[in-house]
Amino acid sequence: MLYRENGQFKTTYASDQQIFPIAQDRYGILALIAFAAFIVPMIAPEYAFRAILIPFLILSLAALGLNILVGYCGQISLGTGGFMAVGAYAAYNAFVRIDGMPVIPALLLGGLCATVIGVLFGIPSLRIKGLYLAVATLAAQFFVDWSALRLKWVTNDSSSGSVSVAGLQVLGMPIETPVQKYLFCLAFLCVFGLMAKNLVRSNIGREWMAMRDMDVAAAVIGIRPVYAKLTAFAVSSFIVGVAGGLWGFVHLGSWEPAAFSIDRSFQLLFMVIIGGLGSIMGSFFGAAFIVLLPIFLDNVPQLFGIPIDTALAAHLTSMIFGALIVFFLIVEPHGLARLWSIGKDKLRLWPFPH
Repeated sequence: MLYRENGQFKTTYASDQQIFPIAQDRYGILALIAFAAFIVPMIAPEYAFRAILIPFLILSLAALGLNILVGYCGQISLGTGGFMAVGAYAAYNAFVRIDGMPVIPALLLGGLCATVIGVLFGIPSLRIKGLYLAVATLAAQFFVDWSALRLKWVTNDSSSGSVSVAGLQVLGMPIETPVQKYLFCLAFLCVFGLMAKNLVRSNIGREWMAMRDMDVAAAVIGIRPVYAKLTAFAVSSFIVGVAGGLWGFVHLGSWEPAAFSIDRSFQLLFMVIIGGLGSIMGSFFGAAFIVLLPIFLDNVPQLFGIPIDTALAAHLTSMIFGALIVFFLIVEPHGLARLWSIGKDKLRLWPFPH
């Protein structure tokens, strides 16, 4: 009875085209952001920030960028980890080579460098698609891995191949404690989430979805495939590159190329598929599922007092995790976002059965 639209009249086109046209949705999102920004920093332990919340925010941002490419434009990509690495290493070089470079411009510069690489490896999408495009983007992953390992300039001539950053500040305020890092990542996620939501509702977003549904028909009605596909690669790579910079600067602090391996690319692709293709909210659901489920499975034997070897627990976690992914894709192939949409529709009609 609480989730109804009675009395919510739309008198202008602007009010009818709001991001959240239902008042309960607007108030709920604002309350959730306020809770995340003001309540969570006061009640969450340090372990939750380091192991759950900060990785969830950064991976949600990366999944958001990948969902624009895969979910909205229909272009399969297996090089997301490589684009994250480009963003991280480009931001690192800008930060250490340019005196006085602030953190935020360095991260945005890393995103721009990832945009250039993403567009470069997105050019094959103009002629190929499907699994062939997946292989072409996979080449980006291996190329970036090779560059990070062989080109000493990328790691600022580091003999070990690993790089590190310290002394992060924004407007004179340090970013050192877990709470400060959490709020920094939350601000990025809110800004880029709003930007992505508006993009997919705009003309370019409709062009992406037209290319996803049927590229030949989209070209017939006047949509330029070159522009639509390459802009999807550009926007996706930019967001993923910024997420890679946050992953290296904020979450890890010190990293090597293995931090952005192909496993990261598959992990992000699983997030998008499980959360829901073509859904902004699905990116958050998928990231929460991937981040929280392994932690939950690792702690289940301890909750029931079952003695189990650490290596066996790790293998069982991987097996159960994979089985749950397969089961979920069979039961609800449209992802968690579809379940969320069904629940909202039921609440709008409850208690009526139709």
